[in-house]
Amino acid sequence: MAIAYFYFHAELNHFLPRHHEQVRISHVFEEKASIKDMIESLGVPHPEVDSINVNGEYVNFSYIVSDGDTINVYPISARNVIIPSVSVLPKPLSIIRFVLDIHLGKLATSLRLLGFDTLYRNDYEDDKLAQISSSQARILLTRDKGLLMRSLVTHGYYVRNTNPQQQILEVLQRFDLFELISPFKRCLRCNGLLESVDKQSIIEQVPEKVQSQVDEFQRCQDCDRIYWKGSHYERLQQFIDGVLNSQKGE
Repeated sequence: MAIAYFYFHAELNHFLPRHHEQVRISHVFEEKASIKDMIESLGVPHPEVDSINVNGEYVNFSYIVSDGDTINVYPISARNVIIPSVSVLPKPLSIIRFVLDIHLGKLATSLRLLGFDTLYRNDYEDDKLAQISSSQARILLTRDKGLLMRSLVTHGYYVRNTNPQQQILEVLQRFDLFELISPFKRCLRCNGLLESVDKQSIIEQVPEKVQSQVDEFQRCQDCDRIYWKGSHYERLQQFIDGVLNSQKGE
């Protein structure tokens, strides 16, 4: 019988049962295991971990836990106060793209509105989500911590907020995306890119009232849905302005 002592810092406590929050956890184990597996057995998904310090030295996920180890586990936010010599986070993706689970449909729409490549379907199974995240190099956003623990998932994040308006701000802040916002570039329904289209070529696809009032149109390159600046445009623009203003602290 062996014992290791864990302390999880900052927002990693979100994943722990209440009696384990903000305290040293005495973890008893019989068989040797990697520190990655042991951290997840305590409830914390590996994509949420930035660095691990064992007995004063930083280690990677392959470290085998020994009897008597004192282990501090840090999230990325800890970079504000420490600079680890070893980080277990993978290198940032060169292109920011997302895939979202069934619980985050409204967040998916908001990300597309802001111009981010975002895959979402309400019938994706967990296996499929993990496979897409891995094979297409997409950040997996989820409300299911078990999904984040799948070994295929390297880039992922557990969305804490349940309010969709707070969720979009949370994701933008977590991945520092405010400077990459490019609104009205993607189809809100299918994620396809929009292109300007000649009015006469789509005139029969829009309501008669719109035909006489609007001259500029966009069409989704994938599903052919037509977009124009109608009454909905002002509402969407207000949402975008609110997001941008939040970055400025307004």
